[in-house]
Formats: sequence, C-alpha cells, structure tokens
Amino acid sequence: MVVKIDKGDDVGEYMARPRSRASKQVRRQQLINATIDSLAKRGYAETTMAHVTEGAKLSRGIANFHFESKGRLLIETLQFMADEYDAHWKAALERAGSDPAARMRALMVADFDRNICNSRKIAAWFAFISEAKTRPIYRELCWSRDDDFRDALHSICLALKKQAQYAFNAENTAAAIYSLQEGLWMRLMLTGKDFPRQSALETSLSVIGTFFPRHFHPDGSLLPYMGPPVRARMN
Repeated sequence: MVVKIDKGDDVGEYMARPRSRASKQVRRQQLINATIDSLAKRGYAETTMAHVTEGAKLSRGIANFHFESKGRLLIETLQFMADEYDAHWKAALERAGSDPAARMRALMVADFDRNICNSRKIAAWFAFISEAKTRPIYRELCWSRDDDFRDALHSICLALKKQAQYAFNAENTAAAIYSLQEGLWMRLMLTGKDFPRQSALETSLSVIGTFFPRHFHPDGSLLPYMGPPVRARMN
C-alpha cells in the first residue's frame, strides 16, 4: 500500500530511496572489487584511482562521492576483505557444531575455500600486509583478523588436548598451524598453478592428521573418537 503525504514531490522521492540505496551499495562494491583486482594485478604502489574507476566502469566523480579519496577506498577495501574472511570461517565453525575435531577440520577447509583463497584476494592481502608496518590502520585491520583466527585455533587445540590427553603445548601447536596456513597462502601467491589450492588444503589436513592422531587419519579425515589412551583413562 502507498501512503500519501502532503507534497507530491516527496512521494516520488520517498519511493525512490530503496532503489537509490541499492544502487549505492552496488557501486561501492564495484569499486571495492575493482580495487582488489588492481592490487592483485599491479600491487599497492601502482594502483591508482584511474585504474580502479576504469576497472569498475564508473567515473572518478562517483568514486570520490562514495569514498572521498584513494586512501579511504583502500581502507574500506581492506575492511571488506577482513569482514568477509571473518564471517566465512566463523560460519564454518558454526556449521561444524561443538566437536573440536570437526571444528579443526572445518577451520582448515574454510581457509582454502575458493571464495576466500583465490589468486586475486591472496595477492591483495599481501599487498596490504606489505604496507602494514608503516600504516597503523592497515596493521590494526590485518592483526585483528589474525588475532580472531588465532584465538579460535588456540581454543580448538586446547579442547583437543583436553579430550585426548595430548602432551603438546596448545599455544605452540596453534602458532605452528597458523604459521603453516600463512606460509601456504604465500606459496599459493608466489607459485600459482605450480602449487594448486587443493594441494595446499591437502598439506594442511595432513598436518592436523599428524598433530592429532587420535582424532584424524593421516590425510586429515575424521577418525571416530575412541577416548584418551588407556594409561590416561586408568589414571
């Protein structure tokens, strides 16, 4: 039902607002996607607003209207990527439920999902990370993403250790797995098709199979958990 208000012009303006908001969101996303593309193709230093607007097929005026400056566009692009990454792995953990082994495997699989782990986004991440040392806002956004992931990883390692009476240090084990993930992402960026995403995932899963042998097969597939070792149960 249409509600009439006093001024006819206002009715037209009111009805147009939902479309205007949708258009704004679409254009902002076009510019963010084009920024990711340019970072992946050219790197941080060579990316310009002209490259972004050309890639987005939008005018410089529209880009300035939405983001005011190249600096603001880059910050919001990094924020978008960080939010997307966080939402992705957190949703994977939610789907995995409460079992720590299922959660560990879900976290590894999520980190190499093609929607998150693809050549353009990996290259864009490392473009930002290379600038993080001298740009505090980049460092804050990158480190915040990493801190949340590491905290979740540490929590899962603690739960697995408690459940199966592993002797490892949970904090060190989480740090090792995190470093592995970062290293595999870097290898994907540097070697491209010579080291496909599936190989990276298989490597990651084989490592959790080695670290948690009472929960996983050597290839990282889930084992039916049989409880802690006999000696631990007797104690």
